[in-house]
Amino acid sequence: MLGGLNTRVMLEYLPEIWQGFLSTLWLSAAGFLGAMALGVLACALAIQPLRWLRAPAVAYVDVIRATPLLAQLYFLYFGLPRLGIVLPEMLIGIIALSLNSGAYMAEIIRSGILSIPRGQVEAGMSTGLGYMQRMRLIVLPQALRATVSPVIGQTIVLVKDSSLLSLISVVELTRAGQRIAIDRFMPVEGLVATALGYLVLYYALKSAAGAWSARNALPGRG
Repeated sequence: MLGGLNTRVMLEYLPEIWQGFLSTLWLSAAGFLGAMALGVLACALAIQPLRWLRAPAVAYVDVIRATPLLAQLYFLYFGLPRLGIVLPEMLIGIIALSLNSGAYMAEIIRSGILSIPRGQVEAGMSTGLGYMQRMRLIVLPQALRATVSPVIGQTIVLVKDSSLLSLISVVELTRAGQRIAIDRFMPVEGLVATALGYLVLYYALKSAAGAWSARNALPGRG
């Protein structure tokens, strides 16, 4: 099916594909950092006893997980200007990725926290550590280590979701591939170039997850 693939055109657009690849990498990294920050905060609020703090965090996670990223992206892109808030498309994209993935990160981290033995938390309480101190010194470090593999899995989803930013004119990998289709009327070449870029990112993250799992499996062998 791809016997007639025009690799010459793909090589001609390689600089644009490369720039789109770097843009996707940067957007994904920024979205990941924002998602982790929001995930940790939402999780910390969702599991603490005060209802007036817990309710907004639970609502955030439920609303985000119940609605598609595309709807959230369009809400920010078209809704914020109506409120008098005008932001660059790239910043809107990062906010959308952070908000969306942050809700899933919160659930991943929460599952990691629930896996921490209760005795460790009680030991922290017996030494006089407050709630936030126990979270910062005992619970979160262990929970984050325990959830590295699912966090990387969610990061892979985030990278693929970044392709939706092309719909609000953010120049990233998918948008760069579309240029081939628009300029040369060669959609297959554009799609193949885009897919190859995402495959590189996917296998890099998958290898990182595999290396982490292998490293943490070693102490238990024998």
